[in-house]
This record gives sequence, structure tokens and C-alpha cells, in this order.
Amino acid sequence: MAGFYRPSFFTAMKKERIAFLDYLRVFACFLVMIVHASENYYPGPESTDMAGPQAILANQTDRLCVSLFDGFSRISVPLFMMVSAFLLAPKKKEQTAREFYRRRFGKILPPFLIFTVLYAVLPLLWGQIDVATSLRDLARIPLNFPTLGGHLWFIFPLFGLYLFIPVISPWLEQASAREERFFILLFLISSCMPYLNRWFGELWGQCFWNEFHIIWYFSGFLGYLVLAHYIRVHLDWSRGRRLAVGAALLLVGSAVTIYSYYVQAVPGVLLETPVLEVGWRFCSINVVSATAGAFLLFTCIKAERAPRLIEELSRLSYGIYLMHIFWLHLWTIVSMQMLHLPTPLSIPFIAVCTFVSSALCTKLISLLPGSKYVVGC
Repeated sequence: MAGFYRPSFFTAMKKERIAFLDYLRVFACFLVMIVHASENYYPGPESTDMAGPQAILANQTDRLCVSLFDGFSRISVPLFMMVSAFLLAPKKKEQTAREFYRRRFGKILPPFLIFTVLYAVLPLLWGQIDVATSLRDLARIPLNFPTLGGHLWFIFPLFGLYLFIPVISPWLEQASAREERFFILLFLISSCMPYLNRWFGELWGQCFWNEFHIIWYFSGFLGYLVLAHYIRVHLDWSRGRRLAVGAALLLVGSAVTIYSYYVQAVPGVLLETPVLEVGWRFCSINVVSATAGAFLLFTCIKAERAPRLIEELSRLSYGIYLMHIFWLHLWTIVSMQMLHLPTPLSIPFIAVCTFVSSALCTKLISLLPGSKYVVGC
């Protein structure tokens, strides 16, 4: 019956916290730091703290390290989406769409706006951007993320997912397992489109004036929402089966993701980043596979509560994510210009230092009155 939670490990949902989601949120947050630390090693002419429209790798070591570290970590954003969907979809029956929007946007919108302003202003103080760039970024706040706040792109599709949850909730409440599997199947086909377009050109109604192919409406992060709901409500696999299938999906998906970059990333050659990262798109079939696998593996955690540190880091994760680029810039300078660490050590060094610094800073801010409007907690 739709909406019925079968007696399984998901009965933990009735408790105040869900341990595996706390672990998963912290894991995904750290992977974001790995992605952005890695992007320092293939900057093109127009790159800032993250990859630009063009990319170039210096040597074979950078090629291998970026492929491995960054490629594996591409599951980070989809995992965040699945965590949100697992907790929020469908919305509570007694909750109106207006109430849902007020609660969700009231929590994440104020910190987002504050950090959008900070990324448009603070880099001016230490010379990363000039006055013209700062003013342009401030003027574009209603339209898009600032120049040095490229990671804030994620908040916009998250907003979109929140907007759609009240719309799709009635269907989720009454959809059968077979109906959800059909949706997921179309989502999986849509996730092959980056490769199909490269191999076969425009497909299924696409042309230079129409990007909306036949299964467009089953594509994007909405697929992760339905996938998370299916796992929560309809999947009744044993722990052993989830371990086996999850490990296989994660290994195969990650291997394809890593290889797709490595095979194209020829050192010393200036490459178009969207072409180079075709297999790193968050809704590509291999990333979907790896994400689903990682999610299944984390559901195997039996603990009723995560350790206090994990719970606290999970609570702080939104603030950590928002501010981490400020710290990333500092630790990149330390690693690459002061310590001159080799790439295999530099990427994890930057990521760990960025994560720890961001967590400590977010924790300190969270102790202040009104901190929920700054870091969301």
C-alpha cells in the first residue's frame, strides 16, 4: 500500500534522527571538498577557485589524481539530493504547499542570500576580484551565483526540488512500486543522454531550437527524488543484498566515471571542460549508479544513533558547504604555494583542512544569536 513503511530497518525513521543519513550527509559534504580541491589541478585560462570553461592538466600525476579523487567524489551532490528527498518526499498530508515552502525556504534561503553577498564582497578585500566584478555580482544576486561562489549553483536545483515536492507528493502517496520503477527506468534512460548526444547527435525531438527530448520530464535531480522514495518505501531487500548490490553499483559506476575523465585528460592539451567532464555530470548513468550504490551501502548502518560528532557535523553541514570556498582558497595557497605538496598529498590535505576549518567556523557562528539565518543552524 502506498505510503506504508514496511517493518524493516527504515522503522528508524520514527526516531528523532536517522543515523545513516547523518553519516551520509557528512560523507557527501567532505566529498564536495575533494571535488573542489581537485579542481585546482586542471585550471584553464578563465578559471577561478574552481574549474572554468577550459581545462588543462600539467602532467600524468595530476591526470591520475584528479581522475581518481574528483571522479569518485562526483556522487556528492546527488547524495545530498537523495538525503533531502528521503526526508521530505512526500510532504506531510496535513501540510499545505504554502506551509511546506515557508518551512523549507525559511531555513535555507536567508543563509544562501547572506553568503551570496559575502562572496560578492569579501574577495574584493583581499584582491581576488576588482570593484567592477563585485558590483556586477551584487547586481546579479536575484539572477545567479557570484563569480567566486560557483558552488552555490547547487542551491538553485535544490530550490527547484523543494518547489516540486508538493506537486509530486500526491503521486508518490498512491504510486505502486511498479509505477515508480517505470519512472526510474525512464530516468535511467535520460541519464544516458550525454553519451547518446555525443555518439548520435540530436535525438528524440532535439534540435538547435528545442532541447526538450521525449523523456526530458523524467530527467535531472527529480529522478533522484523518486529513487530515494522508492528505496525508503518499496525496497525490502535484506542487509546482505543491499551490501552486495550497493558495492557493485558503487564500484562499477565509479570506475566508469573515473575512466571517462582519464581517457580524455591528455596532459598539456587545452580541453573544453564540458567535453572533458561529460562522464562527471551529476545525472549521467554512471554517476547515478555510483550514487545509488553508495546510498544503499549507507542504509546498511545498523546504529540507532550516530556518534555525537557525526550528528553535530551533519547539523552544521549546510553552513560548512556555504562557506568552504573561502577556506579552500586559503588552504590551496598553503598547499600549493607554501608547502609545495605533491598532488597525491595536496588534494586530501586541502580537502581535510578546508572541511575542519569550515566546521569549526560554522560551529562558532552557530553559538551566536540568530545563527540560523547565517549558517542554517
